[in-house]
Amino acid sequence: MILDRLENASRYFSLHPGFEMGFDFLKQHDLAQLKVGQNEIAGERLYAMAVRAQGKGKNAAIFEAHRKYIDIQFTVSGSDDIGWESRDACEPDNQGYNAESDVQLYSNSPALWVTVPQGYFAIFFPEDVHAPMGTDEAVDKVVVKVAVDWDNTQ
Repeated sequence: MILDRLENASRYFSLHPGFEMGFDFLKQHDLAQLKVGQNEIAGERLYAMAVRAQGKGKNAAIFEAHRKYIDIQFTVSGSDDIGWESRDACEPDNQGYNAESDVQLYSNSPALWVTVPQGYFAIFFPEDVHAPMGTDEAVDKVVVKVAVDWDNTQ
C-alpha cells in the first residue's frame, strides 16, 4: 500500500506501465463532474470508477482484495478511512474468489486504518487487502483500476 498526495504521483510511475496514464487522468479531468460508475480511460487495461456516497463506517466496510487490478483510490472531496492488512495475514471468506467482479472477500478485520483525505491517493496492490468507505462521512472519490497484466489486457 502507498499513501501520498496527487502532486507526488510521478514518484510511482516506474512501478507499473499504467500508472502514468492513470495519474494523468486524475490530474487532467474535473473529477467532481465525472459520471458515477465506470469511466473509460484505456479499455479494460485502465478505467476509473467514480463514487459519490455515504461511507459505511469501519464496522460495515467490506474487506476485499483483487487479483486482476491494482486500485488507485483518490479522494476528490471529503475523507475516506480505508482498512488494510497484508493478504498473507488474512483468511478468505467461504464464498471464494469472484473472477467476474475481480474480488475476494476476507473474514478478518483490518490491522490498521488509514485516512485518505481530499487530494490524497492510496494504491492497493493485489497483496493488499483493503476495506474502503470506512468513513462515516459522505465522500467523493475516484478509483482508477489498473490491470496487473498490462501487456495482455486490451
